[in-house]
Amino acid sequence: MTYAMPIRSSEMKRCVVGIRRSGESEPPPGKNKLTVWFSSMATMAAVLSEDNQSLLRPIRDKRPKSLTELAALTGRQVPNLSRTLRMMEGYGLVD
Repeated sequence: MTYAMPIRSSEMKRCVVGIRRSGESEPPPGKNKLTVWFSSMATMAAVLSEDNQSLLRPIRDKRPKSLTELAALTGRQVPNLSRTLRMMEGYGLVD
């Protein structure tokens, strides 16, 4: 099983976060520039919550080989991790 990898901190410094109104098209990203768009400030706050940020640290530092291993490192349940990582992947924060 593969697991999500967080964006490297060097890439994160170049990340552009924006709020886009419903129906607006996403602007094309610049060369080598990561762009993350959220539908609202509330969505952005939920996705970038402290809990979600703290989940990325053990992925980066410990490189777990499975969701089960990540669950043991974080104390979170596998279904919860799976949902959270899928959501973060949808925003391009992990892959």
